[in-house]
Amino acid sequence: MSSITQTLSFPANAKQRRCEVAAFSDKGRVRPINEDSYRISREHNVFVLSDGLGGAAKGEVASAIAVETVIAALNENGIAGDASGNGNEKNELSGETQSLVHAIKRANQKIHEEGIRDPACHGMGATIVAARIRGNRLSLVHVGDSRAYLLRSERLEQLTADHSLVAEQVRRGLMTIEQAAASELQSVLTRALGTEENVEVDADEIELFPRDCLLLCSDGLTRMVPETEIAMILLEAPDVASAAERLVNRANEYGGLDNVTVMVIRVHKSRKWFSKIVPWFSANLT
Repeated sequence: MSSITQTLSFPANAKQRRCEVAAFSDKGRVRPINEDSYRISREHNVFVLSDGLGGAAKGEVASAIAVETVIAALNENGIAGDASGNGNEKNELSGETQSLVHAIKRANQKIHEEGIRDPACHGMGATIVAARIRGNRLSLVHVGDSRAYLLRSERLEQLTADHSLVAEQVRRGLMTIEQAAASELQSVLTRALGTEENVEVDADEIELFPRDCLLLCSDGLTRMVPETEIAMILLEAPDVASAAERLVNRANEYGGLDNVTVMVIRVHKSRKWFSKIVPWFSANLT
């Protein structure tokens, strides 16, 4: 298991907020290796989590390419991103959000190209969920069934919609949530990084408030732990590190059938511009 804990401060010209973030990742009790990857960018206040497709070739390679490419693209292009070659962005989205969309499309291309170049990687793919916090605004983008949740006023809300066969059936009213949870087709995705030359990326923006808690996670958590328990753990944990560790441990207690990775981000109110970094693991930081 690996973990990082950090306190981030926002730019001085933004509303003065700070957030604490902790991430934990574990291979679970069944899978031989961990195909999940995650990265945090202090420079861009970006949090990225990717889950390599289970059972596919080199899922761990795909997820690593995904998170590294997103961070590299942001470092290269900055906030606004490179708008070339895209015609489907929503005009109302901010430059921060559009840059994340471009970065994820770049990751899709790199995974797809590597799958063509290397026979051992043929067919590899990954899911991704990425968040960017600037001032009081959250940019959120995703592909696949890795999720983002918001805990606000003791209510847990799923912010992302799974790109999976059963989720689509639920949205169409052809399957109940309970039937979807028990279906053997849960792992069938309708959209993922690397499986096609181009990918559609879902993007949204929401306003954040003090004491909001954001959770990014792979499906190794959500398939194991009911949302009511996830909410309770987030509410009761004294800090983000404890919350992240408890969520991963709970998934393993339920069987740990898949790799599980979580990021817990809590927003605080700050009257001063300051930056305090508590110990973390540089292997997961840029």
